[in-house]
Amino acid sequence: MISIIKQVVKIGGSLFPDYAIDLAKRLENTNSCIVLGGGEFANLIRKYDNEINFTEETNHWTAIDCMDIIAKLVNDKVDSTKLAYSINDVNQIADEGFTPIFVVSEFLKTENPFKCSWDVTSDSIAAYISHLLNAKLLIVTNVNGIYTQEPKEPGSTFISKIDATTLLTFQESSIDVMLPSLLLEFGTNCYVVNGKYPERVLSLIDDNVNDYNFDYTKIIGE
Repeated sequence: MISIIKQVVKIGGSLFPDYAIDLAKRLENTNSCIVLGGGEFANLIRKYDNEINFTEETNHWTAIDCMDIIAKLVNDKVDSTKLAYSINDVNQIADEGFTPIFVVSEFLKTENPFKCSWDVTSDSIAAYISHLLNAKLLIVTNVNGIYTQEPKEPGSTFISKIDATTLLTFQESSIDVMLPSLLLEFGTNCYVVNGKYPERVLSLIDDNVNDYNFDYTKIIGE
């Protein structure tokens, strides 16, 4: 089956519940595949890991389980979505006119593309899925894009375009550590945009719009 998915939209867990649910609804009829972040569920695992020190394998897979939980919760509130458990499911659901929400854990256990690490989060997972689907990648978060440091820090500067190689030198940003390496490996770009403004996300996936009057970051990996 030829994929009709045009973009993978990774909705950060920080946007759950209200913003994530609203955006999932707004993505109806856009040929999008949704990947959800693990949000506060995954953050709790990270917190407990800092206190108790679990194995990297346990951290990795339980955090991915958190992505599944939020995927199922968002799907429960959106009539235009269906849960997908494989690439074939994604394409079949899209062909039926629904927006697939990828429940990723079993798929990733079969594929096993990543080393178990906190460096790999839903951003990298979405990049891997977009590569398999040959689709554009949007990382939708709760800030406008990439900054030189934490947005609230004095002197922090917004970056509208950045090479993935340069981003590798950043100690921290609004995307995970592994993502720039994957963009370089796959030879692809991605867009980081604020999901609190769904019209911005919709503008970036509309082929008829090429003049964007809002902040977002384009990461160059090609």
